[in-house]
Amino acid sequence: MAAQSNLSSSPIAFTHGVTERFLRYVAIDTQSDPASKTCPSTEKQKTLGALLAQELRELGLADAHLDEHGYVYATIPATTDKPNVPVVCFCAHMDTSPDCSGAGVKPQIWKDYRGGDITLPGDPSQVIRFAEHPALADQIGHDIITTDGTTLLGADNKAGVAEIMDAAAFLLAHPEIKHGTLKILFTPDEEIGRGVDKADLKKLGADFAYTMDGESAGHIEDETFSADSAVVTIEGVSAHPGFAKGKIEHAIKIAAAIVERLPKDHCSPETTEGREGFLHPVGISGTLEKATLSFIVRDFSETGLKEKEALLQSIVDGVMRAYPRSRASIAIGEQYRNMKQVLDQHPELVENAKEAIRRTGLEPVLAPIRGGTDGARLSFMGLPCPNVFAGEHAFHSRLEWVSRQDMEKAVQTIVHLAMIFEEKA
Repeated sequence: MAAQSNLSSSPIAFTHGVTERFLRYVAIDTQSDPASKTCPSTEKQKTLGALLAQELRELGLADAHLDEHGYVYATIPATTDKPNVPVVCFCAHMDTSPDCSGAGVKPQIWKDYRGGDITLPGDPSQVIRFAEHPALADQIGHDIITTDGTTLLGADNKAGVAEIMDAAAFLLAHPEIKHGTLKILFTPDEEIGRGVDKADLKKLGADFAYTMDGESAGHIEDETFSADSAVVTIEGVSAHPGFAKGKIEHAIKIAAAIVERLPKDHCSPETTEGREGFLHPVGISGTLEKATLSFIVRDFSETGLKEKEALLQSIVDGVMRAYPRSRASIAIGEQYRNMKQVLDQHPELVENAKEAIRRTGLEPVLAPIRGGTDGARLSFMGLPCPNVFAGEHAFHSRLEWVSRQDMEKAVQTIVHLAMIFEEKA
């Protein structure tokens, strides 16, 4: 694990405790709740936040603290005399997805993986199939961490949390490594789209940031979906069902007709990949008189978003022609925008990340995210923020897994990034 230091031509002798940290953090249930109106959405997220703040203070970071909204802040002091080194923040989120339980996680470590399927012991119906997880082909000889199949693992994003913590511990143990002031930010509620709602960027005081929340080792992501929500509200016509002939226009049935007219072979998550966007129903509720359909709209361009929203409008209009006494309206809400719009103005962020990854012995891969990150919103809040790999795979599911070696490479990437910003100042 040798890489060039900015001290001399000698390699850095990396030591790692990232796996032990990761196993400690996934034991704490931090599932967020989209129905909650509080911040954080669940108090249990603060349990992990308090532990992280305590561990950072024990490492010597006196300003490390958990705030009332569930955010953890800390500062790693500069070890360089150079005056113009940018202040760089490393960010990860503490919550896990509402889609799958994160309580009572029982990690399994598959040492020296030799290929093939992995059957999870707590529920043998849960199988990480080699044919369905092509990233496993790059994991031969690695130690792979999974759950027992009864919960998700929490690698999304506790792998990133553990990597930032381990990099902080390494840098503080090696003050001879030159770097500027570094900031740490751990956020709640990223999985429900509220991860930076209460982030205090003035207090953070960073110039640039990196989220450690990506997938395969070596990957950098400077582009996300642009995202809108769309809520269709249908007002039907009610009457007593015993005397309803020619009178009822059933709002639930109208909603069902709208869903039925959605494209079957394109424009949905199950039929798209790469740079293709989609129109995706995520909720339906209602009564005879009133029904609501909730959609998420995703595309890499503003034009693509508008096209999909126009498609939804045309579907609704077409259905409503059969229900002349009912009404339907669509409310569009902006969620986040493609962070590439901001990051293209700061190309050094991606170039430095590429160089850091090369110094770990990996080949960098630049790719878009078919989703969003805290980094997308941070970028538009004035903190440009690409996403760097954390090694997490099959997130939001009981098949989630991560490699010890990939987490260690992510730690090294953080250290090298800190050094590169100092070298180039």
